[in-house]
Amino acid sequence: MPYFDAASSAPLHPVARQALMASLDEGWADPARLYREGRRARMLLDAAREAAAEAVGCRPDELVFTPSGTAAVHTGIAGALSGRRRVGRRLVASAVEHSSVFHAAASHEAAGGSFTEVPVERTGSVDSAVFGASLGEDTALACLQSANHEVGTEQPVAAVAALCREAGVPLLVDAAQSLGWGPVADGWSLLTASAHKWGGPAGVGLLAVRKGVRFAVRGPADERESGRSAGFENLPAIVAAAASLRAVRAEAAAEAARLRALVDRVRAQVAARVPDVEVVGDPERRLPHVATFSCLYVDGETLLHELDRNGFSVSSGSSCTSSTLTPSHVLKAMGVLSEGNVRVSLPAGTAASDVERFLDVLPGVVAGVRERLGVPVTGRPAGAAGVTGVATPTPAASLVVDALGRRCPIPVIELAKVIGDVPVGGTVTVLADDEAARLDIPAWCEMREQEYVGEEPAERGAAYVVRRVS
Repeated sequence: MPYFDAASSAPLHPVARQALMASLDEGWADPARLYREGRRARMLLDAAREAAAEAVGCRPDELVFTPSGTAAVHTGIAGALSGRRRVGRRLVASAVEHSSVFHAAASHEAAGGSFTEVPVERTGSVDSAVFGASLGEDTALACLQSANHEVGTEQPVAAVAALCREAGVPLLVDAAQSLGWGPVADGWSLLTASAHKWGGPAGVGLLAVRKGVRFAVRGPADERESGRSAGFENLPAIVAAAASLRAVRAEAAAEAARLRALVDRVRAQVAARVPDVEVVGDPERRLPHVATFSCLYVDGETLLHELDRNGFSVSSGSSCTSSTLTPSHVLKAMGVLSEGNVRVSLPAGTAASDVERFLDVLPGVVAGVRERLGVPVTGRPAGAAGVTGVATPTPAASLVVDALGRRCPIPVIELAKVIGDVPVGGTVTVLADDEAARLDIPAWCEMREQEYVGEEPAERGAAYVVRRVS
């Protein structure tokens, strides 16, 4: 069964498995002890730290291992903010950071700090000038991911780092998605990563803090990992993480070129074979293994289940998946379609034949989901049968569609069913209380070349007004 969700967690690399099994026998003792078993464990820990530091591009004594990538982000943000509390209490981050950054920001605000969210362009990338302009004298820390975890867009880390340096603000880079593919551009002050993203075992994160960066550990600390990550080190997992990082980096150039070609084909063929689809993310400045697209008129949860039934494991940022009731904050910040969103992230070694089979299966799956939802057939005459929404014509050549209480993608489907029933220049007002409608109705208008007039207050939810252009 093809597994296409490497951006969530990559399969365990063979080198990681070998190192894990070997270190279970050799690295079980306490590396802080001076007897033979402890010294052996310490040698393994030091070697792992040196290998990881080489891949990161820092000194071994600047890097510590944490229980996860999320723990690394939380520790890094809290420590940098605490270390620079006399400078100011403002945290700056892009609008598409990993949720761990926003959780840390919420905690910071609850404690009296402030948070500035930098918007992104439709490709998911920040404008470095806009990011630089958000930095002020009271900014204690800035955060920017190296590449986005949902759409694969790479961020202008070098340009932003230069602006941070000019402003005297340390920059924390979340490199979880990119570190396995190559080093991060110079200029960062703190860096975090997560081993299971590159094929290492889960439960190992990296936190690198450059010498000279003011850093004060928040909460209880002990003698482990320079006081920055308390508790007994999971040495077998750490050794496996470092070994697999070195292995995947040795394979990265060749595998990146191969996977990029497969992803290019996915992006092109999805757009060609599936009607009413938006391929999102930067087409050039992106990770080599990630392709993301959104399908109009599709229930994301049903789409994922149908693809799973056909043997494909993918993920989604749609609001109608079982894990969330709101659209992905990344898609929302980009202003792109969220309904029917699919992220394909190919692990190393993915066969071209599996990608081709996915491309063959996808159009039928999408068509089947749309048919079950009663999506109007392209070209259906205005006023044709099958309109199930409550549509009330008014003397002003307008219609009101009541989609209250109905989740995505139903409000957009009902809009599509009746847009042909008003004359050019007429309007359709969609009443909806689903959060996704705020994003998906404007996206539908852009895709179907209709005019999105705007949002108006309503007794329940909101009223979204669309003017027919063609």
